Amino acid sequence: MRDQGLESAIRAAGGVTELARRIGISQPSVSNWDRIPADRVLAVEAATGVSRSELRPDLFIAASGGDLDEIDAARAQEYALLAALLARAPDADLLARLAKLRGDASPLGLAHAGLGEAAASARLERVEREFFNLFIGVGRGELMPYGSYYLTGFLHERPLARLREDLASLGIERVDGNYEPEDHAATLCEIMSGLAGGRFGAPRGADRQIFEKHLAPWIGRFFSDLERAEAADVYRRIGTLGRVFIDIESEAFALAN
Repeated sequence: MRDQGLESAIRAAGGVTELARRIGISQPSVSNWDRIPADRVLAVEAATGVSRSELRPDLFIAASGGDLDEIDAARAQEYALLAALLARAPDADLLARLAKLRGDASPLGLAHAGLGEAAASARLERVEREFFNLFIGVGRGELMPYGSYYLTGFLHERPLARLREDLASLGIERVDGNYEPEDHAATLCEIMSGLAGGRFGAPRGADRQIFEKHLAPWIGRFFSDLERAEAADVYRRIGTLGRVFIDIESEAFALAN
């Protein structure tokens, strides 16, 4: 189901085909979007005249407060990328966009460049099989990307209940169609993207609260395990990206004390 920002862009352009033509990509690529990818927001804004805050309110806030802080916008995009890659195997369009990733000499920049290089040489079928072997498997995948499992060795345990209590206090509810528990790594990254991007209207500091209580105790270990997983190839680089980014988040929150 398309979100409101994407629907607004399609109406402004006069249809999916015209929107695709204006931003220079294929019509099937736009048809497969549920919402506008972060790296396409500015192009769609220029092509349609619809403001970025309407296209992706999770990444940009309305003009009354100005655009979202650049750092928080970058954090929201990083979490959104990790969420997308951990929720499902990338499709052809996302894999092609990953192949264009470049980076500077910083640890995060090198992680981006490494992922881009791996994606450029990957075949879609192999990445799909890789995702299956890592997270689904016959019976179960090589890794279990859940907070409760990492913290207790079992699913649906007390860490999940505590997370649900904290999310309820912030007015955050599971979206229709997401059947994974909220402590799945992809869901937590999506929540952090929304908090960093201001989508949920949560109090200042809510991102830190959720991170320190519900991600920091385990998700760094998960990304390290993903780096070393036998079934990982492209996802080994995703593990590196996640580990480096979580380290940056941890250090930033620690310095804020």
